[in-house]
Amino acid sequence: MTTIAIVDYGMGNYHSVERALRHAAPEADIRLCKLASEIDAADRVVFPGQGAMADCIRTLDEAGLRQAVLRAAHNKPLLGVCVGEQMLFESSQEGNTTCLGVFKGHVERFQGPAFATLNNAAARPDGSEVLKVPHMGWNPVRQVREHPLWAGIPDSTPFYFVHSYYAVPADPSLTVGMSDYGLPFTCAVASENIFAVQFHPEKSAEPGLRLYRNFVDWKP
Repeated sequence: MTTIAIVDYGMGNYHSVERALRHAAPEADIRLCKLASEIDAADRVVFPGQGAMADCIRTLDEAGLRQAVLRAAHNKPLLGVCVGEQMLFESSQEGNTTCLGVFKGHVERFQGPAFATLNNAAARPDGSEVLKVPHMGWNPVRQVREHPLWAGIPDSTPFYFVHSYYAVPADPSLTVGMSDYGLPFTCAVASENIFAVQFHPEKSAEPGLRLYRNFVDWKP
């Protein structure tokens, strides 16, 4: 039986991820894991995250799970979700935070004349829409290169997003999925045993469940 560890460090929608995985892979042994030893023992690891980046990094370290996540990133299938994807990069503009550095690159905020905060959203003088930040809702995901986790998911399938920041990989070949919100942005990256997404598969209905199923079946 495949054992899947969901990294529980206090900053993620763990129970939603757990329910989605159980639905997608009822035969798997899925565990919420707060101990490094549990993560080390698992066959596969899901690394979710939500909230402010500085808080996520701080609570990950306080939980003593940084090294367990880094070990998993180097030796077993790992799926990063939302802030869990962003944390894999070197740094984030959010709080000028140093991240885990698994991938070279940084995390930027949606900014510029096309964007407004939710508390300051209005039409521009020409009547065109000002895009709200955070970006919340369904957006099509373009599959810029093939990957086993896209199996059975048509190109440009919508997934559900909730975020104000997005990853900018230093190596463009890491990008396997793109979306658009005022500008084109990377929303899925992959390298060897790692696949990570900005969107929330657990909130993305059947396509999200299919992506989780593909992760369980993936043999990198």
